[in-house]
Amino acid sequence: MAKKTNFLLCDPCASHPCPAKSYCVSKEQKYFCYCIDGYVSNTGERNFKDQNVVCREIDIVNCSNFSSDATFQNCQKQLNLSSSMDNSREICTGFAKLSRGCGERRTTLSLQEIGNSYHFLTNLTSQLTPGNQKQKARLVTTYLQSIEAAVLATASRNPKETQKEEGPFMAINTQRVENCRLKTLSLKAEKQTMDIHCSTTEKEILGGIVAFISYASIGPIIGESFASEENLRTKEKLHNFYLNSKVVSGTVGSRKNISLPVSVNFTFQHEKMKRENEQSICVYWQGSSWSNEGCQVISSDENQTLCSCNHLSSFAILVATAKLKVDPVLTMITYVGLSLSLLCLFLAALTFLLCRTIQNISTSLHLQLSICLFLAHLLFLTGIERTKSKVLCSIIAGVLHYLYLASFTWMLLEGLQLFLTVKNLKVANYISAGKFKRRFIYPFGYGIPAVIVAVSAGLGHTSYGTETHCWLNFHGRFIWSFMGPVFVIILINFSFYLTTLCILKNQLSSLNNELSRMHNTRMLAFKAIAQLFILGCSWGLGFFLVEGVLDPIRSVMAYSFTIINVLQGVYIYLVYCLLNHKVREEYRRWFKKMRKRTETGNYDFFGSVTQTKTVENTVDFPGKSSNISS
Repeated sequence: MAKKTNFLLCDPCASHPCPAKSYCVSKEQKYFCYCIDGYVSNTGERNFKDQNVVCREIDIVNCSNFSSDATFQNCQKQLNLSSSMDNSREICTGFAKLSRGCGERRTTLSLQEIGNSYHFLTNLTSQLTPGNQKQKARLVTTYLQSIEAAVLATASRNPKETQKEEGPFMAINTQRVENCRLKTLSLKAEKQTMDIHCSTTEKEILGGIVAFISYASIGPIIGESFASEENLRTKEKLHNFYLNSKVVSGTVGSRKNISLPVSVNFTFQHEKMKRENEQSICVYWQGSSWSNEGCQVISSDENQTLCSCNHLSSFAILVATAKLKVDPVLTMITYVGLSLSLLCLFLAALTFLLCRTIQNISTSLHLQLSICLFLAHLLFLTGIERTKSKVLCSIIAGVLHYLYLASFTWMLLEGLQLFLTVKNLKVANYISAGKFKRRFIYPFGYGIPAVIVAVSAGLGHTSYGTETHCWLNFHGRFIWSFMGPVFVIILINFSFYLTTLCILKNQLSSLNNELSRMHNTRMLAFKAIAQLFILGCSWGLGFFLVEGVLDPIRSVMAYSFTIINVLQGVYIYLVYCLLNHKVREEYRRWFKKMRKRTETGNYDFFGSVTQTKTVENTVDFPGKSSNISS
């Protein structure tokens, strides 16, 4: 009881009910009653406190007198601030007539007639002097408010639960909510949608009328010239603003620019494809400019943006260019690390190719993996930022897509070969044959990535290369043409390696004569798991960088992704070459041969020089003795 008493003291509207067909608005412990849209007080007052006031429905007689209409009075105040509109009374009468829904021959305008009223706005804006932005904003604001009022008035007088109208100038969708059965109402106007909680309409006197309007041509009138950084709250400095959606209006009557208990979601379709370096901003029309206060972006890709706002108004999507921040430390790590990785991959490839003591099927797989990673890293360093030529950039992105997919495919073959080796030694002997390599390994290792890239290019060739780098477009689903196969390969390989370790654990206890061989195979399995982590984990982190991760988590992921990526070549050379005793012995033999050749070369060089001098002295001596004798 105490809580109820405190509520009544805090809210004057709770203790002062308004007459029928009106609603109460309280502010600073004061309250006023307003007639709902489509009704007017019998006293002509816009706001009142007298409970004896009667709100009457507008009829055909009232459509001839608008001097007491709220829209008319507000329009007069707005237009009288400027002397450029000398026929302001006639203009305001037109707005008031529109907001009341008064037609020529009938009381209520149809939704089609409301949509065709766009000519009224264009006729007014064409009369303005060029550069008169303030007056244009006032006209558009009054027009938007009049359209919303007209749609609500028309919908409230129609018994239909749902009304839809799509015309050349606007699309309208209204819905009457009598029982709040569905928690969320979804209204669609053209390609834009509004999802609003039904509790928003519970206190509306119009019987819970929800209206959603999509304007086809208002955007160019109040476009980027009405957007400024002063009215927008953004985390970074933006520039090059432009409107990239239709302007829409959502209304339930009296709740205009009032905070709602549950936020409303809007889904906007972009007018043109959003670029990677562009950022979507959910904005609403606040009378003279666009503002994003009370609105936030839930998700956004190249084709659409989902917004959530805590109030109702007229909304749109504003797109701006964000300056890409370059981390010099991260750039240095990338170039230095990849250069080191290239050197290690080159040495590893030479080792796998020339070292005869380790020639087997595993070495062949390591060689192909090293070659693919070497070419991918080299192309990344030299071509990732060549975005001037769109065709060249797309080709570079496609080749990178293929090389990185081929790297993971060869890693999958390594896991399969290791699993088969442990599962059945006879299979291992068979797969070491050259016939198996020719008929299975190379077509699979290089053919599967080629098929994936060919299908991806056929379905979305425009997604190869962006404005900032020559790689796949992060927005949309096209990135899954790379991340999808990568995740599948990682899961399959991980299952291969776990099964291999389980089999080795059982066989180690039963096969004593094969302990050394099993131990080597187990070490190979651990090396392969570590390699899976090095290659797979890095691209997993890279995928999460694509999503909306905020700092400082994003920075940590970026550094982790870069460092692990540049360690790939170092890991392969360290584990499969330097830590392999057979390779170390082969290196020692190579170095001894090189040293002997160097020493032999020096000995031959100095010996030949000595012999030459001796011959010269022998030739010169007779001449000198002859001269003396003479």
